[in-house]
Amino acid sequence: MDHKLQRQGGAEPDGSGQDVSAVLIAGPTASGKSALALEIARELGGEIVNADSMQVYGVLDRLTARPSQDEMARVPHHLYGHITPRTAYSTGLWLNEAADAIADIRARGAVPVVVGGTGLYFRALTGGLSDMPPIPAEIREPLRTRLEREDIEPLHRELARLDPAMSERLRPADRQRIVRALEVVMTTGQSIASFQERRGPEIVDPAKARCIVLDPDRALLHARINARFERMVEEGAIAEVEQLMALDIPAQHPAMKAIGVGPISDYIRGDLSLDEAIERSRAATRQYAKRQMTWFRNQLGAEWQRLQS
Repeated sequence: MDHKLQRQGGAEPDGSGQDVSAVLIAGPTASGKSALALEIARELGGEIVNADSMQVYGVLDRLTARPSQDEMARVPHHLYGHITPRTAYSTGLWLNEAADAIADIRARGAVPVVVGGTGLYFRALTGGLSDMPPIPAEIREPLRTRLEREDIEPLHRELARLDPAMSERLRPADRQRIVRALEVVMTTGQSIASFQERRGPEIVDPAKARCIVLDPDRALLHARINARFERMVEEGAIAEVEQLMALDIPAQHPAMKAIGVGPISDYIRGDLSLDEAIERSRAATRQYAKRQMTWFRNQLGAEWQRLQS
């Protein structure tokens, strides 16, 4: 995989002369992002910043495929496992923390290497983030519960009543975006579109960064996913889910939606065999990877170099 870069202001390891202010590495789960980030960071004297919405949580070490302690000891890593699973983390919170981490890394004369699979994090990092209002729990929690229990059509009809223009822009398949639009209009009386138009500054200029998106062969990716989840179980994923269950966190909480938590919880309660829990988790991971690849294909621009992995 050709990824050679020049450290900003430093030597040219490959003679390419490419000067970068940051390296961004996106890709689906199990595509080899973390290994590539580690390799590039070691070559550049860089530091790695997490851009995966589940790897921020503590407890879920193996289940979210966080880099190992050995890997994190090789170069500095930031924003991994630092949030309690009880916290409802958000893109806005991540962007604030990532901006601080990137500024600190640059102040040390190093190159930030941002890696992860959460597309919205990269969009916020390179395009600014809308100044969305905080959503009160008394509005957020009932809507999230309804999303879990009801078909999306009633929620879509409610959005059509409160925010007709936004309901026309969103397809019924856009479940999370429909609920988010409802949260905003019910909280503020204004369309979410009015907030989306007010974007903050970009943290990383993609024109000055090296932007890489991994696009692995699907059959190879599925094989990796299947093998990896079995390793996760062997390395302690069940114990991690037991710790998470002991915290008694509501099912609609973001940390509880980490892939594998549901099936392994059912196994622990005796509702599934271990083989069934593993296979359901593998299938959910494959579906998630497919959604990630579709998002990256449709949402990331021409400045992103697509590499097979």
